[in-house]
Amino acid sequence: MSKKKEKNGKWRPILPNNEIKYNNLLEGSIPIEIGNLTKLQILYLHQNNLKGKISSVIGNLTSAVEINLTYNNFKGHLPSWTFDNLSKLQLLHLRENRISGTIPSSISKCKELWFLSLNKNSLEGSIPIEIGNLTMLEYLDLGYNNLNGQIPSSICNLSSLLGLSLFNNNLDGAIPECIGSSASSLVYLELGENNFHGKIPDTFAQVCTLLSFQISNNQIEGSLPRSLVNCKDLKLLDVGNNYLNDTFPAWLGNLEQLQVLILRWNRFHGQVGSPEVTVSFTRLRAVDISHNNFSGYLPVKFLKNLHAIREGYEKKDKQEYMEDVLAFGTWNYAFRLSFTTKGLETEFEKLLTIWTAIDFSNNQFCGEIPKTLGDLHSLIVLNLSHNCLIGPIPSSLGDLSELESLDLSSNQLQGRIPTEFTNLGFLEVVNLSHNDLKGPIPKGKQFDTFTNDSYIGNLGLCGLPLSKSCGNDEGTRTPARLDKDGDDDDDDGINWKFSILMGYGCGLVLGLSMGYIVFATGKPWWFIRIYERVRQRCAKR
Repeated sequence: MSKKKEKNGKWRPILPNNEIKYNNLLEGSIPIEIGNLTKLQILYLHQNNLKGKISSVIGNLTSAVEINLTYNNFKGHLPSWTFDNLSKLQLLHLRENRISGTIPSSISKCKELWFLSLNKNSLEGSIPIEIGNLTMLEYLDLGYNNLNGQIPSSICNLSSLLGLSLFNNNLDGAIPECIGSSASSLVYLELGENNFHGKIPDTFAQVCTLLSFQISNNQIEGSLPRSLVNCKDLKLLDVGNNYLNDTFPAWLGNLEQLQVLILRWNRFHGQVGSPEVTVSFTRLRAVDISHNNFSGYLPVKFLKNLHAIREGYEKKDKQEYMEDVLAFGTWNYAFRLSFTTKGLETEFEKLLTIWTAIDFSNNQFCGEIPKTLGDLHSLIVLNLSHNCLIGPIPSSLGDLSELESLDLSSNQLQGRIPTEFTNLGFLEVVNLSHNDLKGPIPKGKQFDTFTNDSYIGNLGLCGLPLSKSCGNDEGTRTPARLDKDGDDDDDDGINWKFSILMGYGCGLVLGLSMGYIVFATGKPWWFIRIYERVRQRCAKR
């Protein structure tokens, strides 16, 4: 492991990135004799198959500066005295083991600790208040445990803290007011999947350095704090699955670095507009505002400003993730995000920079689908389902050459399915069900792979994979020209056939009725006479 020398004369370890492997196939437990190495400074055993307890070894390494035992099977509690003699410890990395029990308060004796990761273990109990004594701490990851209780107010003492992750625990209570003000050095803040309630503090300082803020899957109420606009470098904002009640935060358009915006499953309402702001979401690549109460027309101006999706697509073989290189290593800021794509709720451990999505589903949007959507050439996921959209599906959507998932279901769309959709070579899932579409389903390429589920609830559609066949001319015709009422040429053919049938039916009923009256009354006499002559001739023959 390489190091770099800081200005204060101390050596700072450079953490390995995800591409460098240090794993072996070591098994069994750590020899207890390692605890006798009182001058040992660095212990790196990560990514092996080691097991057993680690407390007896760690506690005796009085000269240890770095201890990394991640990705093993260590278990057991950390006794209260574990860190009593580790005053020189700077880095403690125990991620992804099976360590249980509480976090010892003696952790506060590691005064020089700047990196602490206990992520993905089975730790329980509360976060010790003494953790606020680690004033040199820059990185604190306690995510994916069973911790409960509130965030201790002492965390406000960590003025050097760059990264804080408490993701996926059972923590509750309100978020400390100091999160935005006192801890102004924070680069990322991950509080998602807990039981936090109350409001997000509206205290983000003028010098806010946040790149990512995740607080999804909690019980947060109120409005989105306007002081977030001070976080000029914010790249990701995820407040999904809460009880936020607010209008669309168009003011976030001033954040020229914002790439991912998730407002899903809240109580946002009103129209989605973008007033005169400096940037207007030009770098936004993924936006999910589904399951809210937004209304009005789909925002044309907002869609036109999505230049990061609008401008040509990048090469798919360029596998770059949404991440940054910070002092403590490579950091993935698009972490554990969920999107509905290809009909399924999908969680992404990481997001590629080329991944793009627009999800406006389950709102109350009305009017027609804007043609300008077809200009977002690098769009991969488009979901407008469960709204009140009307009119035809614009043929311009056939220009979305990178589209993989399209969901327009449960609206009031009319007309035909554009034949231009057969140009979508990457389209894997399409859902047009429960609309008022009619005419033949396009044939060829990807459309030959879709099942009935893509079209159910459209009684006017015909052709494979449906059992309803189209007429000989209907299946081969190009898309019909819509008249001023929005009906296509098929309506004329149907009306003509219906008129003929009505004529035959009415004529038959009228003829039988008149015949009965004539023979019953004997009038008119001239018709009876003609009839008798014809009958006599037929009898002679």
